[in-house]
Amino acid sequence: MKLHELKPAEGSRKKRNRVGRGMASGNGKTSGRGHKGQNARSGGGVRPGFEGGQMPLFQRLPKRGFTNINRKEYAIVNLDKLNTFEEGTEVTPELLLETGVISKLKSGVKILGSGKLEKKLTVKAHKFSASAKEAIEAAGGKTEVV
Repeated sequence: MKLHELKPAEGSRKKRNRVGRGMASGNGKTSGRGHKGQNARSGGGVRPGFEGGQMPLFQRLPKRGFTNINRKEYAIVNLDKLNTFEEGTEVTPELLLETGVISKLKSGVKILGSGKLEKKLTVKAHKFSASAKEAIEAAGGKTEVV
């Protein structure tokens, strides 16, 4: 194949349908909306989930449980992620956010004990799992609840 033989794959470049451009286009006059009725009008149509007056599916299904509006959601950091920091670093939630280990602070940071920590660090976080606390202290580091 040479450069002058290149062309897009068959069917990959579909032309967009321009409605209301004359009868010859097949979508002139009413622009594919038909005559009168709710959907022919500007701003017409029904809201999402509306089933023509029939009881909508989301209302027919049973509801269960409840959502706690005071629920705290923690940004989770595993021990192996902390190996990216140098020995003796003070790891704070702000530092984790800066370095991109976590993308959002949420309600706080929780350190979990998955993986192996090879460095001595001072870790400040909102919560620690028991195994994470053990592992950090076994590596010679300190844990501090913010």
